[in-house]
Amino acid sequence: MEKYSISGTAKTPSIYFDLGVGFLEIKGRSTPENSYEFYQPLQSTLTEYFQRPRPLTKISLNFDYFSTSSSKWLLEFLRKFEKIQEKENLVNVDWHYQDDDILEAGQDYQEMVKLPFNMILSNC
Repeated sequence: MEKYSISGTAKTPSIYFDLGVGFLEIKGRSTPENSYEFYQPLQSTLTEYFQRPRPLTKISLNFDYFSTSSSKWLLEFLRKFEKIQEKENLVNVDWHYQDDDILEAGQDYQEMVKLPFNMILSNC
């Protein structure tokens, strides 16, 4: 299996996904002009991963801000991970937050999907 990586910009988060160990990190600001276009390459990588997921997938989400279109993509993304958990694979989400808005967003996602979340106060 391979690794997938995108460097972050002022409008897009950095993404690192090691398919071999089942670790995905998305970090930074997510306000791309077109969320679908930005996240589509990751979506293709996820499709490959979902065919042979690791027994444990760790997801680390550390946004300082994300747009409405990014939030819709994020919900769709987390719901796909629910499906591999239903097949007896474990998925853990570390939701890093720096302020109450991001914390509340993480709590909202936690209520919408059936995945375990760890809320982590972060400095970056």
